[in-house]
Amino acid sequence: MKRLYIILFCFLIIAQATAQDKKKRKPNAAYNKQNDENEKFLNKQWWLGFKAGTNLTTIHVLKTYTNISPTNYSTDRSAKQYESFKQPGAQATLEASFYYEKFYFSFQPTYQHANFTYTNDYSWEEDGIVMFEQHNDQNQKVDHLILPLLVKYDITGNKLRPYVQIGVYSSILLNANKYLTVSENNYASGGKETITKPADIIGAKDLFAKNHWGLIGGGGLNYALGNVRINLDVQYRFGMSNITSTENRNENDSQGSLGDVLDDMTMDNLAISMGALFPLRFLASGFKSLDR
Repeated sequence: MKRLYIILFCFLIIAQATAQDKKKRKPNAAYNKQNDENEKFLNKQWWLGFKAGTNLTTIHVLKTYTNISPTNYSTDRSAKQYESFKQPGAQATLEASFYYEKFYFSFQPTYQHANFTYTNDYSWEEDGIVMFEQHNDQNQKVDHLILPLLVKYDITGNKLRPYVQIGVYSSILLNANKYLTVSENNYASGGKETITKPADIIGAKDLFAKNHWGLIGGGGLNYALGNVRINLDVQYRFGMSNITSTENRNENDSQGSLGDVLDDMTMDNLAISMGALFPLRFLASGFKSLDR
């Protein structure tokens, strides 16, 4: 619900800024042909650009799953513990946008490498005495092709142009790997014997859903440098559907032997990028800046 409030808040900002902009507009009595050409250039334009940056991920669990059910202690002790916004990922984006009177209608295909981690612990007891403990550290690296449709609105029309944006996206799974580190404490001999196994890389593509979708909210800044716009962009992607494959949940034998299977979950992603936008239509009459 909180995520929907943020999207609604972006809508309200755009509506308010549009209303204020209309109030400020005044007719220009000295409007000539050159000014008309300049206005067309400023108010209607195709932009093509590239941006790249980093992202952080958090997980929202819909339903928890496990292959081990302890009989002598609560399942809460072995529940997965997810880290939020801890492991950085990366993304690269191509942007094609049509600009009309402060609005951008934008398609931004993105390669996204997301990274999140969870841990869980198991123990085996005999007569109330812990005989064996196991700690699993599981790092998931998931690659998606994100296909977003966005509407952006310039809050001001100066050289520095802050904007807000909202949209929707669909994603296609490209690849996924799990990096598993297991640490064990063995007390059976009367002492404590600790063993940390080297990290195993496990192919996990089949464990994730082939597609998922979500909403996007955010903002950014464009800085006019001649006819080019330097861009700082911030997006928060709200995952709205399950990213786990419900059909293949138990297909990974190595994970099943450890008692671990993926939960049903959605994935949120905070992405920060920098790049540049280039106009596809220039004026031929020496008009060198987008801002008068």
